Amino acid sequence: MQKKRILVVDDEEKLRRVIELHLTSAGFEVDKAATAEEALRIADRADLVLTDLRLPGMDGLELLSLLRRQNAQATVIVMTAFGTVENAVEAMKLGATDFLLKPFSLDQLTAVMHKALEVHNLRAENRELREELGRRYEIDNMIGRSAAMQEVFATVMRAAPTRATVLICGESGVGKDLIARAIHHYSPRRGRPFVKINCSAIPENLMESELFGFEKGAFTGAIQAKPGKFEQADTGTAFLDEIGDVPPSIQVKLLRILQEREFERLGSNKTRQIDVRVVAATNQDLRAALEQGTFREDLYYRLNVVPLNIPPLRARKEDIPFLVEHFIRRLAPECGSPVESVTSAAMQKLLDYHWPGNVRELQNVIERGLVLCTGVRLDAGDIRIEGGVRTPRAEGVPFLPDGMTLEEYEQHVLREALRRAEGNKSQAARLLGLTRNALRYRLAQIGLD
Repeated sequence: MQKKRILVVDDEEKLRRVIELHLTSAGFEVDKAATAEEALRIADRADLVLTDLRLPGMDGLELLSLLRRQNAQATVIVMTAFGTVENAVEAMKLGATDFLLKPFSLDQLTAVMHKALEVHNLRAENRELREELGRRYEIDNMIGRSAAMQEVFATVMRAAPTRATVLICGESGVGKDLIARAIHHYSPRRGRPFVKINCSAIPENLMESELFGFEKGAFTGAIQAKPGKFEQADTGTAFLDEIGDVPPSIQVKLLRILQEREFERLGSNKTRQIDVRVVAATNQDLRAALEQGTFREDLYYRLNVVPLNIPPLRARKEDIPFLVEHFIRRLAPECGSPVESVTSAAMQKLLDYHWPGNVRELQNVIERGLVLCTGVRLDAGDIRIEGGVRTPRAEGVPFLPDGMTLEEYEQHVLREALRRAEGNKSQAARLLGLTRNALRYRLAQIGLD
């Protein structure tokens, strides 16, 4: 295998030399540059660029911007002193793969570089993999012949064998849980634990002890020590579902798990090492959470190494016939139903619906039809959809009530949801298809919190 070539950019000659000796002994080819201008002349032959942020003349951020402009797939790791963490985060926004805080050990450097090169290979081979998997329509009970789902499957198959952290984004019901399990299934950790952690279901005051465990006597009722979810997932995969609901105090500890692979149990000073692969999922817009200050930037960029965006069912309706066939084949024997297929009228009814609950809602509708149908084919009358079929609006019909702005209409909808839920925020959030935290944010914006 051809040696990887690393370009080291730093104005400290001694540091350049130390890194060169270490990387050479580790089997890499090494180029060095003292300035960004010098680095630009030789960067095109490098597989990875390791650069300081503070450089004479052009700084590291400008260098990164130019490198990404020349080659969108450029793999760059930035080095920075502790006082410039904000700059490191800015560098990751510009496309840096990772960052190292000075002073760092050579072992840290090696680990970060290997991780970055894994991501580099993932991006470089993605197009080839999509072609190779062009005829793959199914992965662990997930059906998808649409181009969008084919891309999702390709990324799953390429990311699974690595240690890279994966962030799965998508609406409720699109199958984020199945994607996470597929990543674990196709990884070298397949025979090891897969631990699902539903972050929205754990009360904030119990989250630390649930995730990281506790020692005997750590709090009232702690009569014996108990390992947390991450310890249970050691050597395997931890799936953090609804990661957007994690409070800031716990986000700091998750960041440490991702960066250092270590933690302490509640009530203990003993640092424990852990080998766990993290897959996270959310139905929230984490970038909006960044702007609101409810989600840490550094944690977001640590989680978002391999992003996976699962499209909603309404955006890939060409998959509906194949999903229906799959659900009938799998669910009919369980329901004791004689149904073997659907009529064209039933299929058209399914295609006309907007599916706010996505694939999970489609499965429920098919299962309901199998229970109620007495024939061998589901007809339109057997398709019971609670929300009904949404018909397109006629042109020229206003989509807001007369005399009401969007902001006023949103306030009206929020108040109505609270009224129907009799003030219960969790129930109101479910009525609106929001998380409780997202509802609380919107209520605070209009002074109703």
